Amino acid sequence: MQQAKNLLAEQGKIPTLRALAAELNVDPMALYHYFANKAALLEAVTVSLLEAIYQPNPEGQWQAEVRQLCHSYLELLSRYPGLLETMLKMSTDGPAQVFIARLEQALTPLALAKVEFEPLRDLLADYLHGVALAMQCNPGGIPVGCVDAPLDLIFRGLTSR
Repeated sequence: MQQAKNLLAEQGKIPTLRALAAELNVDPMALYHYFANKAALLEAVTVSLLEAIYQPNPEGQWQAEVRQLCHSYLELLSRYPGLLETMLKMSTDGPAQVFIARLEQALTPLALAKVEFEPLRDLLADYLHGVALAMQCNPGGIPVGCVDAPLDLIFRGLTSR
């Protein structure tokens, strides 16, 4: 897994099983014992990467927890430039579920109904993905803190509900 993550960071895409096997100096068939195909490797690597993002404290101050989660997510996407495109092309939602679960934890104090949470989740994910793409186009020129003012606007809307 670690070598696959390294190759993703270097190449901007998940390596093929054959390329990964070559890096590890093992027979490619040995990897098929762990991963049925490239899609399985893709799922495992992306979920593993997403599990490294900030783990919110459901008893913490929800605005600070959401802010830290968003910063952490953007930092991960900037460390692995091909990760966002890889996740968006996937047919499974395992990596997205990691972020969604963390967001739900951060927002626990608000006790949002599903009909309130889902549009917020979609708005926030789409916004963060747009920022991540802008960061990729302008490396080093856009800090993760650029999301703070827009997040404050979202927080005011949530607080006034």
